[in-house]
Amino acid sequence: MEVEIIIFDLDDTLYPSSSGVWTLIRERIDLFMISKLNYTVHNVHSAREQFFKEFGTTLRGLESVHHIDPMEYLQFVHNIPIHRLLFPNIILSRILSEIKQRKVIFTNGDRWHAKRVTDSLNITENFDEVIDILDVSPYCKPMKESFEIAFRKLNIFDPQKALLIDDSLRNIQAAKNLGLQTIWVKEVDNHDHRDFSHIRSIEELIIGFPAIFQHEEK
Repeated sequence: MEVEIIIFDLDDTLYPSSSGVWTLIRERIDLFMISKLNYTVHNVHSAREQFFKEFGTTLRGLESVHHIDPMEYLQFVHNIPIHRLLFPNIILSRILSEIKQRKVIFTNGDRWHAKRVTDSLNITENFDEVIDILDVSPYCKPMKESFEIAFRKLNIFDPQKALLIDDSLRNIQAAKNLGLQTIWVKEVDNHDHRDFSHIRSIEELIIGFPAIFQHEEK
């Protein structure tokens, strides 16, 4: 199937989940909930997990239940030392430069965090656009509505010609149901990927899916 646009997730997709970035973000989420919303160290983890399951992201849950300011939340939880965890990825930069299709980022984070990540990896210039969680408010991945908003912003008229690369199985399943082609990035292989195209790291893209790199621009 032809691919005209490749939609990349950000966190744990463009860098390995073992980097520690999301560990620090989760700690900042817990700290936000404890310091600003009076959760305790005993109930914050279960509350965060419930928000994620019910609303798609902790942010959407906190907005619905506590009516928080999303910008304040996003700036707080993403205030981590990215430059100590992520470094220029020459291999990934070369891979992305060899992909001639449109390349965009679609993230449940914000574009400030996205730029810090891509700047640290030295791949910012490889992407044409970023769609972040504020762009698709009040929705988020894996909600159907968030994808539909992203399609409109990206002028995607035929989802079958779009490819989503994401580490979240929920997002992959939602995208597949909407007709997108998908590649699941999962660092640890636990055989849950039987129904999906799968790579262990983004650097495997060029080996596992060479057809992407044979696209001819029209």
